[in-house]
Amino acid sequence: MLTYYFDLALRSCRRSKALTALVVVLMGCGVATCMVTYAVFRATAADPIPWKSDQLFVPQIDNFGPVHDWKGEPPILLSYTDAEAFLHARQARRQTLIYGSKWTVLPDDARRQPFSQEGDAVSRDFFTMFDAPFRYGSDWSVNDDDRRAAVVVISRALNRKLFGGADSVGREINLDAHAYRIVGVLDDWNPRPRFFDVSSTFYPFSHPRQLYIPFNRAIDLQKATSGNFYCSADTVNPDLPNWDSILHSECAWIAAWVELPTRTDVEHYRDYLHNYAAEQQRLGRFAWPANVRLSNVRQWLDLYLNHVVPKASALSVVVSVSFLLICLVNVVGLMLARFMRRAPEIGVRRALGASRGAIYRQFLTEAAAIGMAGGLLGLLLTALGMAGIGQVFEPEVARLARLDASLLLLTVLVAVLTTLTAALYPTWRAAQVQPAWQLKSNG
Repeated sequence: MLTYYFDLALRSCRRSKALTALVVVLMGCGVATCMVTYAVFRATAADPIPWKSDQLFVPQIDNFGPVHDWKGEPPILLSYTDAEAFLHARQARRQTLIYGSKWTVLPDDARRQPFSQEGDAVSRDFFTMFDAPFRYGSDWSVNDDDRRAAVVVISRALNRKLFGGADSVGREINLDAHAYRIVGVLDDWNPRPRFFDVSSTFYPFSHPRQLYIPFNRAIDLQKATSGNFYCSADTVNPDLPNWDSILHSECAWIAAWVELPTRTDVEHYRDYLHNYAAEQQRLGRFAWPANVRLSNVRQWLDLYLNHVVPKASALSVVVSVSFLLICLVNVVGLMLARFMRRAPEIGVRRALGASRGAIYRQFLTEAAAIGMAGGLLGLLLTALGMAGIGQVFEPEVARLARLDASLLLLTVLVAVLTTLTAALYPTWRAAQVQPAWQLKSNG
């Protein structure tokens, strides 16, 4: 019977070429618009580390006080005082501090010009916490961390640029006129968004960092941050005169992460944060009640969604869904006109014994076939839209969107389901046709 219904649908489409083509174009355009914007939103709003996002947490503490209004939320970064206290307390399975900086790379080849490179100053646990893959070598040792050794982990791209992609572990790289021993080369690794230092960078979808230096080494070198740096109202001079003043100020510029595998670990660390803030209040450093937060990756991204997901991406999804709904309303009208023009045919079929259920199956099969055609057109338009997506969104965001198998399948599925939905009312109306009235009027 399904083959018979498809044959009837094909004949009907041949008789109503204009209406059929209009429905297919409407559904193809509406679905393609939704799929292109969904591809961008999916890429920017996806969980960057789903297998571990419920174990990685951002500790926050309010060292600014209620004079700063962040809707009751503590600053998203830490002062050096609090960051060091959290690191040395060792209350988590792993913990790391992060801040971004810029370095000048001096190639060994004197004929090549020095160039600037973005890097992160991180604690040793950074690589294990975030499952950073290594192509050569590994992270630096605990001893290197304690000695503030001149070691570095570089990216695969920087390794290719400086050493032609060969194993460079053990070789040296000159950064800011200081020699650093390479202990590891990362494989291709670029979480999107770069959640672990999303608060200390101006755009979390830009190119990944190319080198990683021990946090304490960067502090000893008085390496300034290239990310956000903000101070409380109690800081007399925001342009602090020297490095020691920065380290002892209430200025926030360091991101911190901790790994807490179990619920008990989470509760224990949350208690530690409250106790630490209460202790700072007793010592006279804070003149306000303890205000702390502990958010996992998903909570962190949701809490600061406007800083992570581009507003244009979220807004475009709303606009495209609205456009699809408008297309849906128009398709309902076209389907109704299409089906009701066939009232005499329906009356004859009913008079010959066809049930209302048969009429439902016939017209819904026809709608599914039209929806399939709309889906195929939607695939073509989606591919064209993905090719030109860089004209609408920032290049860094546009590069994230992928036309993969799941998106192709979803495009066809949405087209078919949307067309079936649009056909429900017209099909119901068609099934209500009274055979006696149609036969009498035709007679």
